[in-house]
Amino acid sequence: MIRLAANLSMLFNEHDFMDRFSAAADAGFKGVEYLFPYAYSARELRQALDETHLTQVLFNLPPGDWDAGERGLASLPGREAEFRDSVIEALRYAEMLNCPHVHAMAGLLPEGSDATTQADHQATYLRNLRYATTEAAKLGKDILIEPINTRDMPHYFLSRQAQAMAVLKALGASNLKLQFDLYHCQIMEGDLIRHLEHQFSAIGHIQVAGAPERHEPDVGEVNYPALFTRLEALGYSGWVGCEYRPAGDTRQGLGWGRHYGLRT
Repeated sequence: MIRLAANLSMLFNEHDFMDRFSAAADAGFKGVEYLFPYAYSARELRQALDETHLTQVLFNLPPGDWDAGERGLASLPGREAEFRDSVIEALRYAEMLNCPHVHAMAGLLPEGSDATTQADHQATYLRNLRYATTEAAKLGKDILIEPINTRDMPHYFLSRQAQAMAVLKALGASNLKLQFDLYHCQIMEGDLIRHLEHQFSAIGHIQVAGAPERHEPDVGEVNYPALFTRLEALGYSGWVGCEYRPAGDTRQGLGWGRHYGLRT
């Protein structure tokens, strides 16, 4: 059976953040994810998980200056020390929250970057991910990388599935895995079932949203029931993160997930 996790950065925005845990549990979710935990203490978040019997599935490493437009540090030359500090901070939270994996956002290429700049970013990315996987392995945690579409996030360094798979191959770390967001893949490449099949052994986490507007999965051009059926046939045992923007009230829009245990 597909296991759904609510992305609390996007869902249940009718509530203050710390109240979204109970809202997600009441709606039938068994797991949660969100962008960043760092505005709250790990102890506060642990208490919210315990009170609601939810599993912490995923969150991101600190992304740099998010409000200034930064979208990760992993590929940024000259920011290696900051990236290493971010790994230690994220893993501290992951331990407290019993979270199995964290996502290392790649960061943005400078506008108009040339081949030399891109090569510098690639070399930095590989070095930083090697450090991150080494530290995460000490705690039994996975590091995830995620291709993100360049329409929503222009100049993002990692945007194609083949690019991500090449990074996984180059590093060969057993705890470096693919965060496969079907929404991002649909926008950049399509052919979702074939990508799912070809990359299945590398996938550590899956996320969904309707395309092209990033609303509920039953709105738009993607046939999610077919994708979920294929996932079940492949034997997927991980979580599916619901990282979408509700078109209206979150709870009223959960009808698409009744078959998977959600309640409106």
